[in-house]
Amino acid sequence: MTRWLYSWLIWLVQPLVRRKLARRGIQEPGYLEAVEERFGHYTSSPGARDGNTIWVHAVSLGETRAAAVLVARLRQHLPGMRLLLTHGTATGRAEGARLLQTGDIQAWQPWDTPVAVRRFLEHFRPRLGILMETEIWPNLVVACAQRRVPLVLANARLSEKSLRKAQRLAWLSLPAYRSLAAVWAQTEGDAARLRELGAPVRGVFGNLKFDAAPNSDQLAQGRAWRAALGRPVIMFASSREGEEAELLLLLKSLRAQPGGGVECAAVQWLIVPRHPQRFDEVADLVRAQGFTLSRRSDWQSRPAAADVWLGDSLGEMALYYGLSDAALLGGSFAPLGGQNLIEAAACGCPVLMGPHTFNFEEAASLAEEAGAALRQENLAQAVTAVLTLAADPAHQATLAQAANDFAQAHRGAADKTTAAVLVLLAQQGVDAL
Repeated sequence: MTRWLYSWLIWLVQPLVRRKLARRGIQEPGYLEAVEERFGHYTSSPGARDGNTIWVHAVSLGETRAAAVLVARLRQHLPGMRLLLTHGTATGRAEGARLLQTGDIQAWQPWDTPVAVRRFLEHFRPRLGILMETEIWPNLVVACAQRRVPLVLANARLSEKSLRKAQRLAWLSLPAYRSLAAVWAQTEGDAARLRELGAPVRGVFGNLKFDAAPNSDQLAQGRAWRAALGRPVIMFASSREGEEAELLLLLKSLRAQPGGGVECAAVQWLIVPRHPQRFDEVADLVRAQGFTLSRRSDWQSRPAAADVWLGDSLGEMALYYGLSDAALLGGSFAPLGGQNLIEAAACGCPVLMGPHTFNFEEAASLAEEAGAALRQENLAQAVTAVLTLAADPAHQATLAQAANDFAQAHRGAADKTTAAVLVLLAQQGVDAL
């Protein structure tokens, strides 16, 4: 089986992609913006031929936040750089808009047909491309290699599950990984798995997200609200479908037990769903279980009183972590791989996580070893443990300090990645932009 069959299939499903975008756009209007860019049709001015365009692809919100750290470092060393920033999700694009400066360009990643990829490269003419974390598209990678546009995978990670999937599609994945100019992995484990696919791993630099400083204003506001509240706040951070319903049933059951209502009411519960299109759904779940609800979008000068707060805003995780004494890690109590706990650690918020952290296994394991995170077998145990922690301020303070220390100890990936990009540009004969 060859890449032409993949190209034919990827071309064939384009109507389904358009239909999916239209459906997603009902709840997230950002998906309806500039749809034709995804298929290689652009209304923006073409890229200049001066070779100053550095392309960074950050598919979604987490990757965009990691890219922000790298982009800031690159601007320091390449003052003439023009940023081309591409995304695959509406949340990523909204977050990425904050990174743009005069002359920069933002667009959707091209759907991986040969025609769309060719139009993308011809229109924007990037000097170099940086893919963040996991985004490998076969036609895009091969087209860059053919046009001598160095394409690298930065902050790269690959789980065992993703490795097995790629190996099953070796006829497609191996040529793509081998065509990359360089790969800079987060961990030695990621590097070993990437090498199994033939990727040219040139370094293990750590995770860029450790270098991202939380928003200091948000963090201070959250901590001020927590101090004024006078009781502990427990957050379910980046919760995923099914997890909120399980938590609410546990809380309802706890409230019905003798003395359980007092224990449950002793803390303030905060749920921050991972996906914004689910905000209304989670609000309905809370009310359906008989809890009163207050949404962040309705807060004025301070949070309103309610059994459950709903964090229904984007770009305010530092505020939510500052507001919280501890956080349950979303995606880790169902077999979804977990979410990244680095931002929680940087905000000094201890994390309780479930057994499913395979998407961020090394960060989760290191945080557990450092005392910045506690692992539980299931959500019921996590709720019991977090209530015990909330009732023990001294233990909570010890874990919070461990979280801060853990975050500080693992910085440095941004400088290493920037240096590697500069070396690659120098090899092209580009000393400065």
